[in-house]
Amino acid sequence: MSTGSIAQATRSTGQRNRGGGVSGAIRAEWVKLWSVRSPYVCLTAGVVVTAIFTFYYGSIARINDQPLQPVGNASAASLLLVQFTCAVLAMLTVTGEYATGSVRASLLWVPVRQRVQLAKTVVAAAVAFAAGALFGVLGIAVAWVPFRGHATFQLASTVGQVTTMGVYCALIAATAVGVSFLLRASAGALTVLFILIAAVPSVLTGLGGDMLLAVNDVMPQTAGMHLMRAGADAPYTWPVALLIVLSWTVAAYLAGSLRLRSRDA
Repeated sequence: MSTGSIAQATRSTGQRNRGGGVSGAIRAEWVKLWSVRSPYVCLTAGVVVTAIFTFYYGSIARINDQPLQPVGNASAASLLLVQFTCAVLAMLTVTGEYATGSVRASLLWVPVRQRVQLAKTVVAAAVAFAAGALFGVLGIAVAWVPFRGHATFQLASTVGQVTTMGVYCALIAATAVGVSFLLRASAGALTVLFILIAAVPSVLTGLGGDMLLAVNDVMPQTAGMHLMRAGADAPYTWPVALLIVLSWTVAAYLAGSLRLRSRDA
């Protein structure tokens, strides 16, 4: 083969490989995410639930003549429910492919398995961050009317709350991706996520006791509420709360990564 032919082949190979790597995997996951209906359904459900919950929250605060509180607390409280729309959205990016068998194609297109998980995590977390911030802003706008003077608004504090809502939703979505790679089935993943995020804190709080309440303080949802709610008593500062939620996310990611490396698709 001549030198010119080798150079031409090299350029051709480079053109074919362009767009690969982590960035290519992320772009592929982004396209796949919006090619199905599930993210639109999840986000629409999140908007509807946020609007209803925050209106109710503001109304109850006014009716019960509760002390003044930051208006963003209504949106933060709504995430007790709305967070699951982000979790389900993220979960389906994994379990949906396992259910249809298309995960085999994904792993053939992106043979470095950890790159597949990373791309799905980045895309799900990015969408969940934007969704969480959107839910926060929407909830504040809706709740302000029924509060009728029973809430305060400070721009810096409100922006901080909206940002932490986005961060929390992003971490919950990343956790859902890790759990989904670990269990590979929607029913199992959703059950574990619900127990971990909501059921265990409810049980620990209901039973009470210093030890159980201390355990509850290091659960992801409880730490997330301490992170997002302003003006409420918390056993630790917001950086500690963020670190707790992040630790759960990293643990889920590593568990899913181990299963992905050790088992066939």
